[in-house]
Amino acid sequence: MVFAVVRTFQKALQYRGGWKGLLEHMYTNGDYPFKFGTYMGSDAAGNRYYENRVDYPFGQHRWVEPGDIHNFDSTSIPPEWQGWMTSMHDEPPCAEEQLIARKTAKIDQMCDSNAPHKSNVGYQEPLWNFHNLHNQTQVRSRGYGIGNPIVGLPPGVKDAYYTQPGSPYNDASIRPLEFIGSLDKDGGRKFKSEKWAERLRTEEEKKAIESQKENEVQGFLSSVQGQKGFGRRGGGTLIGN
Repeated sequence: MVFAVVRTFQKALQYRGGWKGLLEHMYTNGDYPFKFGTYMGSDAAGNRYYENRVDYPFGQHRWVEPGDIHNFDSTSIPPEWQGWMTSMHDEPPCAEEQLIARKTAKIDQMCDSNAPHKSNVGYQEPLWNFHNLHNQTQVRSRGYGIGNPIVGLPPGVKDAYYTQPGSPYNDASIRPLEFIGSLDKDGGRKFKSEKWAERLRTEEEKKAIESQKENEVQGFLSSVQGQKGFGRRGGGTLIGN
C-alpha cells in the first residue's frame, strides 16, 4: 500500500509539473491532484476540463480545474461546458462542429434549402461576461462608492447584475427627486411632501403651527357666534358647546 501511495505521488508530481503545481491543486481541488485524465479543452476563463471513463465511475469521470484558484465557484463554468460536465452532451464544446458535421452527414436532405446554416444550431453570437462571471449577481458593489475588489469592480461603477423592470434598483423605475417647497427662505430645508416637512420641523415650529391652528379655530368660532340670529330656535347647534 505504501508503494502504491508513493507511485501515485510520483505520477502526480509528473502530471502536475512539480511540487508547486501539486500543492496548488491539493489546496484548491482536494482529491483532484491525484486524478488523471485526458485533457478535453478549456474556456475563456482558463478553466481546464478533463475526462477519464476507465478509472472513475459515471458522475466522477469528468471534472474541471479552475483557472482562478482564489475566486472560483460552480457559476464560473460556462453553459456549454456545464452541459458536458453533467453528461448532457457527448462531445465537448471544442468538438461541437465536428459532431454536427458527423451527425448531419448521415441525414439525407429531402429537399432543396437556401438556409445559410446546415444544422438547426445556426449562428451563435459570441458571449462576453464581466471577468468571465456567468452569474452577474456577483458583479455588485460591496458598499456605496467602494466597488468590489473580489470581482474587480472599480469604485463608482454601476452594478452589472440584472434587475426587474419594477425593481427600485432599475433605472427605469427610479423617479427623479422633486421638491415642492422649503422650510427656510434660503432653501436649506427642502421637502418633497408634507410628511417629509413634518419630520424636518423643530419642536418650536410645530408648537407655532398648532397655536396658529387654534387661533384660526377660535377666530372662526367667534365669527359664527357673532352672526345675527345665532342661538334662536332653528339657528343650529354649535359643536363643542
